[in-house]
Amino acid sequence: MDDKFYMKEALKRAKAAYKDGETPIGAVIVKDGKIIATGRNLREKRKNALCHGEIIAINRACKKLDSWRLVDCDLYVTLEPCAMCAGAIINARIRRVIYGASDYKAGSFGSLVDLSELPYNHKPQITSGVMEEECAALLSSFFKELRETKKKIKSLNEENNK
Repeated sequence: MDDKFYMKEALKRAKAAYKDGETPIGAVIVKDGKIIATGRNLREKRKNALCHGEIIAINRACKKLDSWRLVDCDLYVTLEPCAMCAGAIINARIRRVIYGASDYKAGSFGSLVDLSELPYNHKPQITSGVMEEECAALLSSFFKELRETKKKIKSLNEENNK
């Protein structure tokens, strides 16, 4: 199976997050050609800043393998990981990170900074731009919808305060 197959699986998790009103980011962890863990953003639902899709998937993979070392694992995620997630990826010794859309505001594997270039004790292989258009379109749609909803709420509040 190729990177697109697993990225489609990550996109399924991102779409589920979207339906729940979460930022649509999905992640899957693959070992020996099999998905061993999945995650999606749950920050709003769980009211917890740590509930990024990557962190949830890493946590589940560690439990499944009964190890904090994920050396033979690859992580597929729809958006370039932030600094927190990049740190967790490096610490978990994930072999390879494959992401869809770049994140120019918080991306920490090349867009804003590249933590994989620092002399940490582990350096994951990074592949970017896999199904980038689909991943970016989902995020754009979500944020456009969010802005429109906020605009409607503001307008209603202004009308009620007249």
